[in-house]
Amino acid sequence: MSTPIAVLIGPPGAGKTTVGRALAERLGAQLLDTDTEIEARAGKPVGDIFVEDGEPAFRSLERETVAEALASWNGVVALGGGAVLDSGTSADLANHHVVYLQVEFADAAKRVGLDTPRPLLAGNPRTRLRKLLEERLPVYESLATATVPTSGYHPEEIVDAVVESLPQRQGGA
Repeated sequence: MSTPIAVLIGPPGAGKTTVGRALAERLGAQLLDTDTEIEARAGKPVGDIFVEDGEPAFRSLERETVAEALASWNGVVALGGGAVLDSGTSADLANHHVVYLQVEFADAAKRVGLDTPRPLLAGNPRTRLRKLLEERLPVYESLATATVPTSGYHPEEIVDAVVESLPQRQGGA
């Protein structure tokens, strides 16, 4: 059975997709970004799924996509920021190398671009992002096998830290 080399978690703006791409490239692996996979399956952007189908429909599709990725993907997996809130997903992560990409609020706000449409940041994006970070922080920390700060670092430096955190793999790699 194949399992991911690393699973990247963290809030919006932590760099999961950017770091995930660079990490996969460094390791000669493929990246599975669960939000991108969900969009492909649904045939529409995540924001549209939230608006047209509702958050419960999105979370159900997310849970299914994440479970499949954790069970069979042999590259790098980048989870959507809220995926870890599902108790089934949290339980599934227990046997994986989970890297929490930690980001300071100011950097997350800058990277997210508070003018871009993100369903969970509707209304007052700055306040919502701060609240979201506070709510999810204990979950990210509790699930992490390794924590890698991203604020003030270039993606390649972050990839270096993630690679250093990886357990030695069987068969030498």
